[in-house]
Amino acid sequence: MRYLLELSYNGTNFHGWQKQPNAITVQEVIEEALSTLLKENISVLGAGRTDTGVHAKYFCAHFDYSKTIKSKNDFLFKINSFVKKEIFIMNIREVQENFHARFDAISRSYEYVITTQKDPFSIGSAYFVKKDIDFAKMNLAAISLFNYTNFKCFSKSNTDVKTYDCKITNAQWLNENGNWVFKISANRFLRNMVRAIVGTLIEIGEDKYKIDHIENVIESKNRELAGYSVPAHGLYLTNIIYPDFKF
Repeated sequence: MRYLLELSYNGTNFHGWQKQPNAITVQEVIEEALSTLLKENISVLGAGRTDTGVHAKYFCAHFDYSKTIKSKNDFLFKINSFVKKEIFIMNIREVQENFHARFDAISRSYEYVITTQKDPFSIGSAYFVKKDIDFAKMNLAAISLFNYTNFKCFSKSNTDVKTYDCKITNAQWLNENGNWVFKISANRFLRNMVRAIVGTLIEIGEDKYKIDHIENVIESKNRELAGYSVPAHGLYLTNIIYPDFKF
């Protein structure tokens, strides 16, 4: 049987999602919890990989199990007792045998949270920007993202990918509860892409560059011309969408 987990996690104390030697990751913790609870060696495949310190309000992963999980409520109660406190398994559902949490996803959404006032309660959950920045100007610059598909300039260097093409469907800054939140959705994202886009937009908002600077950066396909990579702790994966027929 193949099962889909829907979960959230605070990434502060994890070295990202993907399992790696000599580091605590979300994937490792969940695999150990599932293997202990289900008394079977369980491997989990996630919808993608978040970097060290990045959070997920909504994340999906699938795993195979030789038996049937009869009580969803009982399973959720027990698995949440096994995983670390920073992880919450929200739901489990049975899916088709050929379902794949990563390759079947058709859309992903992220949010990046900025605070412009010093706030001790937002440490680890939002990026504090001391300088004055023009979010209206940043929103105008963000519109240019819809006109392109090749985002090599925002990709982490030496990343082994077959294509740098992504289709962005939403990109905007909104003021929510006193913080500025950059919301972006696309069919796929490159490693470090959102953090590099945000860094580029901030430099435009600080009047270091004009609005059309982002177009010059994208067309250059050169990571060195893009802005800095903003800190991981302000980034959240917020949604993943799959075709209905896959369930």
